[in-house]
Amino acid sequence: MKTNASQTVTVKPAGKRDTKYMVKSKIKKYSVSIARGLLLFGLCFMIIQPMIIRFCSSLMVESDLYDSTIVLLPRHVTLENYKIVADLTSFPKSMINTLWTSLLVSICQVLACTLVGYGFARYSFPLKKFWFACVVLLIIVPPQTIQTSLYVQFASFDFLGIFTALTGGPLNLRTSIFPYVLMSLTCMGLKDGLYIYMLRQYFKSIPKSLEEAAYVDGCSTMHTFVKIMLPDAIPTIASCFLFSFVWQWTDLFYSRNFLSGYSIYSVQLSSIVSRMSRYFNNGSDVAVVVPNARQQQLIFVGVLICSIPLIILYIFTQRTFVESIAMSGSKE
Repeated sequence: MKTNASQTVTVKPAGKRDTKYMVKSKIKKYSVSIARGLLLFGLCFMIIQPMIIRFCSSLMVESDLYDSTIVLLPRHVTLENYKIVADLTSFPKSMINTLWTSLLVSICQVLACTLVGYGFARYSFPLKKFWFACVVLLIIVPPQTIQTSLYVQFASFDFLGIFTALTGGPLNLRTSIFPYVLMSLTCMGLKDGLYIYMLRQYFKSIPKSLEEAAYVDGCSTMHTFVKIMLPDAIPTIASCFLFSFVWQWTDLFYSRNFLSGYSIYSVQLSSIVSRMSRYFNNGSDVAVVVPNARQQQLIFVGVLICSIPLIILYIFTQRTFVESIAMSGSKE
């Protein structure tokens, strides 16, 4: 006969198992937190480091640029570089023109794109898919492809022959803000396709029951849109406004084509190198060759001046911007 040897099973107390599990959980939690913190620190450092280097460089005199012993902090601190860049870029006139132009264009774009995005999300009309495909093309096709047609259209602008009948010929609108405003109001401005797509996707996520309840209470279509739909869409609208303002602030394509009659900061900054030799010759007939390091330093100063208003704008709107990204799911 075979006898089975008795086996002794040792059972650990429940308290020890729970303590071991809690220790492992805390180690895992802290490890993930440390790894995430290091990753965020590395990303932030990659973004902030160039700004710190450029700022320190902007405070250096020209001799410090060629001093190999200087790594980051300048030996001789000066603010003369900011004054030079301000003279070369017609500051503050160019900054004021850029500010009100960006505000005007952004407001026009947001107004038009909000209405169009709501129409695509809620209404059916002939060739709806075709027109939305055209909206997608606005995102994909670069504006440089229609540069010639834009030039011809606004250099000899004549809507249905009205201006020819009134003034005897077409109007040249290329040196004014009107072409840009017209394009923004008709959703043909800078990045308008993206704003329409964002707003259309948001309005589609809102349940129709909210509008139906408003209609039952006696609200009209416009009243429902203004009182029910727009308040919930404020974060998305604010994001579109933020994108529009930033892109218009640094735009060169449309500013050169339509705003040549204005002093725009981005345009002035793009041609700052061509004006340096005339600025530094002090009225003499001898051309001054500006060293490349000096050119780069002044360009960095101009970029910093251009970035400061955008940084301030992001600081005050970051909560609304993050809220628009975080908004998801059904609103039932």
